[in-house]
Amino acid sequence: MRAADPVECQIPATSTLRPDAVNAAYYWDAYRAPIASPPASVVDLFFAVFAHHPHWMKAAIRSRNRVVRAFGLKVPPESDDFDRPRLTAYTVGDLIGRWPIYTLNDDELVAGRDSSHLDFRVSVLREVHAGSPTVAISTVCVVHNWVGKVYLLFVLPFHRRGVRYIIARALRAGRL
Repeated sequence: MRAADPVECQIPATSTLRPDAVNAAYYWDAYRAPIASPPASVVDLFFAVFAHHPHWMKAAIRSRNRVVRAFGLKVPPESDDFDRPRLTAYTVGDLIGRWPIYTLNDDELVAGRDSSHLDFRVSVLREVHAGSPTVAISTVCVVHNWVGKVYLLFVLPFHRRGVRYIIARALRAGRL
């Protein structure tokens, strides 16, 4: 493994992601990456990965939001997509990036969104794996209806590549 390559893994057993939600998930994934110089907090890890989308990825996400909004699905306002300022402290219920925080402790941040078509969670878990500090980024999607399945049909090919890309980008930039 090169330093800039996240590795696909299982959702860590130490994650607070509910096992019933993971077992019921229509889709889940998890990637582990080494942490060269551990950031001070899981909030720092979240921002190291998710606050540095390249312009082309921001444009793709905004385009996706416009399309799904036309079909009546709830999406954040464009002003909230990427430009939300970082707070000095976070608690459960605060928005971090585009998502509300569901769990926040010393080792894990879980954020996401619930909707009528699917519930989505992303976990940023700091852990020691094989004796070295790592971060595990996990995604869980629980689908409620056919709209959620159709949505994921179009989104997942981009999601799979995109998550690996932004983690690798954070590694190459020295943010992890």
